[in-house]
Amino acid sequence: MEYRLLGRTGVTVSRLCFGTMSFGGDADEETSAAMYRRCREAGVNFFDCANVYQKGRAEEILGRLMAGERDELIITTKVGFAMGEGDNERGLSRRHIQRAVEGSLRRLGTDRIDVYFCHTFDPVTPMEETLAALDGLVRAGKVLYLGVSNWAAWQIARALGISALHGLARFAVNQPMYSLVKRQAEAEILPLDQAEGLGVISYSPLGGGLLSGKYRGGQEPQATRLVANPVYHARYGDQIYHEVTERFIAYAQANAVHPVTLAVAWVKGHPAITAPIIGARNLEQLEPALAAADLNLSAEQRAEISALGPEPAPATDRSEEKQGVRYRGAVK
Repeated sequence: MEYRLLGRTGVTVSRLCFGTMSFGGDADEETSAAMYRRCREAGVNFFDCANVYQKGRAEEILGRLMAGERDELIITTKVGFAMGEGDNERGLSRRHIQRAVEGSLRRLGTDRIDVYFCHTFDPVTPMEETLAALDGLVRAGKVLYLGVSNWAAWQIARALGISALHGLARFAVNQPMYSLVKRQAEAEILPLDQAEGLGVISYSPLGGGLLSGKYRGGQEPQATRLVANPVYHARYGDQIYHEVTERFIAYAQANAVHPVTLAVAWVKGHPAITAPIIGARNLEQLEPALAAADLNLSAEQRAEISALGPEPAPATDRSEEKQGVRYRGAVK
């Protein structure tokens, strides 16, 4: 297992991060424990969680598993999505953040959270209030570093500016969606992360399971979340994603590499990515994802895979700049 600095934090993390969303859901406690142990055997020291994963049960299971080696691990969790039915059981208000972090600390059985993520953007709460509340958690030692997930580049940039202006703890880590079929992060989010020195642990490297090869030929097994979960069905339902998947699986087979291993390695190969988040429901699913730790694609290989799908448009829509076209004189 390779290790890398997490942005500018000075903390060293494994090149793969294990996501615990399945803990207490698709994976019972025994299976969760087996996957945790296998990750530790492989050298993973980085585990990602969230309070909403099984309404806190994932945090409880992770807390029990890590109890004997807490100081060896980097642990994340999140706040923002609804933990109850009430209007105040969600969002990024000072009230909700304070209550949520206490609940996460209790369920994880720890005195601090290494990276605490805003799981979603809150359009209601002033950003200044959210950042001040998070700064208070850092000053109290309950949170060591702050993270952000599912925010647009302009929102992250504005938050960094506010933090700098008021001397508040800044976001140190970003967690965007990123895979061969979801590359929007390349336009503005990943360049921002690189420019500002943010660590990046991207999620869904398999595109909701598409790139695992389970859906070849347009077949969608009814037992999978891509069909059963309306969020995933909407996110990955476009025909273009299936076309990219067909080409990708053919490429993986031609190169004798498991598609899961190749998909994770492709994400890992982006220079902005600190560690892709891998996930699994059982040990069988976990193994090919862990194998990506030992697969480092050459620039040529990564370019070949990238060419299997459409590249996102440049942030300014000035596509001629990406193609290296130069103009003489002033052009608008």
